[in-house]
Amino acid sequence: MLKGKTAIVTGGTRGIGFAIVKKYLENGANVAIGGSRQETVDAALTKLPDYADRIMGICPDLCNPEAVARDFAAVKERFGSIDILANNAGISSRTSIYDYTLEEFSKILDINLKSVFVCSQAAARIMKEQGGGVIISTSSMVSKYGQPSGCGYPTTKFAVNGLTHSLARELAKDHIRVNAVAPGVTRTDMVAALPKEMFERVSAGIPLGRVGEPSDIANAYLYLASDLADYVTGVVLHVDGAAMT
Repeated sequence: MLKGKTAIVTGGTRGIGFAIVKKYLENGANVAIGGSRQETVDAALTKLPDYADRIMGICPDLCNPEAVARDFAAVKERFGSIDILANNAGISSRTSIYDYTLEEFSKILDINLKSVFVCSQAAARIMKEQGGGVIISTSSMVSKYGQPSGCGYPTTKFAVNGLTHSLARELAKDHIRVNAVAPGVTRTDMVAALPKEMFERVSAGIPLGRVGEPSDIANAYLYLASDLADYVTGVVLHVDGAAMT
């Protein structure tokens, strides 16, 4: 579905991001895996020996426009284009508003929101020159419902939705589609570490009767990146088993 295309996946070294990387590779894309540290990027690359000729790693400061532009240019030089950007890097928090420090709030804003802006801007500049592309960002089910603590996380995901809708309208004339995927509870390292009783309680509240797998989210990323979604832009696609609806 993505043969001959090139994708950049931020936060691509584990969890949902790594599932997106694998799904894109399985469907013919070249992929640049973005991570926060060189060692995590290198570790991810070693897990994909069958795709050595179609992968590379990058680890720029995602809030530094110059660093991001430099590494995105290196991806284009290696593979010839940048057709897909998956803005997946992010962190969460459960800190109470009474204990939240401005430093913690600012860190979440930087990683979850500012990086999406910086990377989208860098990718859009390249995509406009080459005649189009696709930008997809990771939102969350809490962008719709909020959460009872850690207000910085849903705040950034609300903002990612707004950025998605706005960029979709602005970049349509340049043939750049912009969408987001909003996962529900997904079996990542964080969810896997939950006590059994808490995991069962969370699962029971999902109408489909199970938590999501990283591959469920990656499938949505594949669809939105492919030509099957050629007339889909400005959408926040919820992949949550109808949780809380």
